[in-house]
Order: sequence, then C-alpha cells, then structure tokens
Amino acid sequence: NGAVPGERGKQDKSVKRGNWGNQIEFVLTSVGYAVGLGNVWRFPYLCYRNGGGAFMFPYFIMLVFCGIPLFFMELSFGQFASQGCLGVWRVSPMFKGVGYGMMVVSTYIGIYYNVVICIAFYYFFVSMTRVLPWTYCSNPWNTPDCAGVLDGNISSRAALNLTHLLNSTQKRTSPSEEYWRRYVLQLSDDIGNLGEVRLPLLGCLGVSWVVVFLCLIKGVKSSGKVVYFTATFPYVVLTILFVRGITLEGAVTGIMYYLTPQWDKILNAKVWGDAASQIFYSLGCAWGGLITMASYNKFHNNCYRDSIIISITNCATSVYAGFVIFSILGFMANHLGVDVSKVADHGPGLAFVAYPEALTLLPISPLWSILFFFMLILLGLGTQFCLLETLVTAIVDEVGNEWIIRRKTFVTLGVAVAGFLLGVPLTTQAGIYWLLLMDNYAASFSLVIISCIMCVAIMYIYGHRNYFKDIEMMLGFPPPLFFQICWRFISPAIIFFILIFTVIQYRPISYNEYVYPTWAISIGFLMALSSVICIPVYAIYKVCRSEGDTLLERLKNATKASKDWGPALAEHRSGRYAPAFSPSTESHLEVQPLQPEKGQSEAAAASAVQGSNGSAHSQDSRL
Repeated sequence: NGAVPGERGKQDKSVKRGNWGNQIEFVLTSVGYAVGLGNVWRFPYLCYRNGGGAFMFPYFIMLVFCGIPLFFMELSFGQFASQGCLGVWRVSPMFKGVGYGMMVVSTYIGIYYNVVICIAFYYFFVSMTRVLPWTYCSNPWNTPDCAGVLDGNISSRAALNLTHLLNSTQKRTSPSEEYWRRYVLQLSDDIGNLGEVRLPLLGCLGVSWVVVFLCLIKGVKSSGKVVYFTATFPYVVLTILFVRGITLEGAVTGIMYYLTPQWDKILNAKVWGDAASQIFYSLGCAWGGLITMASYNKFHNNCYRDSIIISITNCATSVYAGFVIFSILGFMANHLGVDVSKVADHGPGLAFVAYPEALTLLPISPLWSILFFFMLILLGLGTQFCLLETLVTAIVDEVGNEWIIRRKTFVTLGVAVAGFLLGVPLTTQAGIYWLLLMDNYAASFSLVIISCIMCVAIMYIYGHRNYFKDIEMMLGFPPPLFFQICWRFISPAIIFFILIFTVIQYRPISYNEYVYPTWAISIGFLMALSSVICIPVYAIYKVCRSEGDTLLERLKNATKASKDWGPALAEHRSGRYAPAFSPSTESHLEVQPLQPEKGQSEAAAASAVQGSNGSAHSQDSRL
C-alpha cells in the first residue's frame, strides 16, 4: 500500500483531524462527489447532439489526457499535506488565492445545487399519489394549449387540431411542462420580478439542508457511513429503470439515436470542446472537494489507483445513464409519433419536464417517478456533502486551534444555515432564472483558470522534480512517466484549449424563449470574476508582506514553500522534511532546523530518528 519496506510500524492516523474509517469510504465519497446530476441530465444530451457514438472517442481521449491526470494531481496534493484547499498552499504561499477561489466556487455551487435537490424532494413527495399530478390537462393551472399524451377526450383533441389549422404557430405544451412552469415554479416573466417565495419549495430546501447537516454532523466519520447508501443506491435505481426502459416499444429507436456515430462531426472543434468541458466539470476538478476528501486519507494510501477507479466509474455512469434516459425518450417519441429529437432535452428541462412526462405512460407510474426522483436526490446529496465539507474543512484548518476543532459541528451548522438563507431567493418565482445564471457563470470559465494556475504553480513554481519526489515518498513509487508528461505539458494545454473554446463559444444565456437582460448577465460575470480575482489580490498582498529589499527578492520569498509544508504527521517527515538533518545520504540536501533555538533538544531526540529507507542511522556523530 505504498508503505516503505522495513519501516517501523506506524500509527498512520491523524488523531487531530480524523481519517476515513477505511478506504472504501473514501472511494465511495469521491464517486458520489464526481457522479452528480450532470451525468444524468447533461452527458446523454451532449452525446446525442455531438454525433452519438462518435462523441465517445473525443470524450475518452480527454478523460485519459486531462481528466485522470488532474484528478490524480488533486488527490495526491491533498493527501500529501493532509490539508484542505487553503492549507495545501503552504507549497507556494503566494498562490493561496487559488484556494480562496476554490472556496468561492464551492460556495456558489453549494447554494444552487441544494435548490435543485429541494425541487427533486418536492417532486419525490408529490409522486406519492395514485395519479401523478402532471398526467392530465384537467387541472386548474392548465391552459387551453395543453395536450397530454394520455388525454382521452376526443373533442379536445379535435378542437386542438382545428386551432392548429387556424394558428399553425401554436406549440403543444405538455401537462408536465405546465405543471413545472405554472404550478411548481409559478414562473414570473422576468429575472428582476422575484414575486413571492414558493413555500413548498422553501420547506423542501429546509429538508435538504437538514439532511446534509445531519449526514456531516461528525465530519467524515458520519458522511463516510452515509455514502455506503447514497453512492451505491443510484446504481440500483438506474438498473431498475434501464431494465424497465429497454422492454418498452420504441426504446431501441431512442438508444440508436443516442449511440449511432456521425463520424463527420468528429472533425468539428465544438465536439472536442464539449468533450473536454464535460470531463473537466463532471470530475469536479478545481472545486476544492477532491483536495479536501483526499486530505482525510492515510499518508501512504495509494491515491494513484483510486484516481483511476473513480474517474472511470464516473464516465461509465454517464454512458450508462444515457441508455436509461434515451430508452424512455424513444418510447415516448414512438407513442407520440414524432422524432426523438423533438422530446430530447437537457438540464432541469429533462429532469423535471421530459422524463416525468414519459413516466406517466408507464403502468404504476408513481412508483417509477418516486424511484427516479429518489435517485436524483441521492446523486445531488453525494456532491453536496463534499461541497459543504470543503468549506468547513478550509475554515477549521485555517484557524487550526484546538477550540475550533472541538467545535467543528457548530462550524458545519453555521455554514448550512448560511447556505439555506442564501438559497431562499432561488425559491421565489424568478428563482429558476437565478439558478441557471449561477450554473452558467459562477462555475464555468473561472474553474478552468483556477485549474490552469494550480498546474503551473505546482509544476513550475514549486518544481516538478520536488513534486515527483513528494509522491515517491508518499506512494513508494514516482508518478508514471505518462502522468509526468501530462501534468507538465498536455493537461495545461488542454485546459487552455477549454478556456479559449469557452470564450469563442460564448453565447448570452437564455431560458426557453426568455432572454436575460444585460444587468443580469453583468451579475453573472461578476460572480465568475469573484472567484478568479482572489488569485491576483492575494498574490499582491503576499508579495507586499514578504521580506526582501527588491521586488524580485519578495517574489522569491512569496513563492518559496513555507517551513511547515510537507506531511502533517512528524513520523512521515523524513528525507528533506526531517526536522534537523536529512537522514538519507543520497539526497545531499542539508535541511536547517525549523526552530534553531530548539537545536539542543532536537539533537538529543535525533538519535531516535529512523531513516526513510528503514535503517536507523546513528545521527549523534553527524550532529
């Protein structure tokens, strides 16, 4: 497991911070974090839009050259230092703003992500009925344009056909769409017109925050147990829905629509850009969550193996979810006698309009609806746990004294209450506009910039040789050559490509027919900038506070690894991290004592120091 042979048995645990109960907890938590709502409602749509099976080719290339390397880098970074997204920047203090940027991004995502979970809770509760409320057009909130796939009233159908002849521009609206827009959201006409708070959604938001808080009440000790259910059960539900889906008439048509390769699209830059972006956002790189989760690992844990397992599981889940979604959409298209593209959708439109409508066609539809929304809740919670833990860990590690460590539960409660209050505006009648604004701007190109700067800081400022030695010290072997090349050249290049692609492809946001006003888009850009601006602001502050007569000296001191950078536990601080002198003769590095005034006491203790290769050196003579 990466432990150095011949080394004395060590208590490889951090009593102060805590660790995962076992390795499975870490892997399941990371899978729950990476596999989120995007795997179900974004990937299948991207795949069918970008050439079906042909999209898989750029998708897996980007996974190998960008996804897995970045995932491994973040896991190894957090595990080596056993610190959250702020503490790890002892490696190069000037770049601590990257950690603050990650915290800002996680805050934005944590606010709106729980609102999506609360809507899933709402649909989950209203599905507990004999007939789903979005099945027919006979409800008070329905309009004359409504035409349900199960409405048996012939005269209304005939009347609808007649109005279609009179007004060919009229569009059929489904009962599920009217239920979503006119009843659940009671959607206002403008993002500035907030209207009233939707009390059922506010109640569900409270429920989802309480659930998240209770699962994190003891930090990773409690969430590590919860993920045994939240990370595995969605796969049970996906499999049940898949088996039900492929037995339906028209399912094969839907799946063929999803998988049939259109090889001409592979030469299109947009397809490659979409593939790279999807991998990047899906794995949760640069959110700070991966660094945080890995920081609770034991020092010698093999995070190289974990990063490959988790990344591949995430991408396989996306592909599998595509079968589940498109088998049912194919069945619905067949029932309506239209093309699959007419019923395909993505984002909230798929989760809360298209898929629920398709479920009304099935026998015992409330059962399938309950299962589907329960799966969405669990997928969302897995990500939400890590977002909240990222913020709490960063705060606790930053303060770092015994008082706050003992009161970590109260910090978690404080962050949860703040998240609930900040989420309240998203439950108003204009809430969905704000939610999509945050989704599109708060966590888009800012993540790409954060990740790019992190790569450069570790590989070129701290130094790739230093980092490779750190990994060898932790795992017992250096990172494979492929990863070394990716980290230094290929991954930063791909990240830069994603950034350029995002800028070129930029279109102002819209929601169905509603186009966002300029002031709203300006707020979106301010949200995106608020995380990136942390990096230069903190860097300037750090340079000003550093010692040195000239600017160059100050820069050198600000980027130099601080004295307390390295493994958190004293027993792992061997080699160049040893307190007095490096015990290994190969390194030729003379490490000065961190506190020279304690020289005598360290000299006395030095005889007990054991070498990193397991042989006890008699250090008295050398001292």
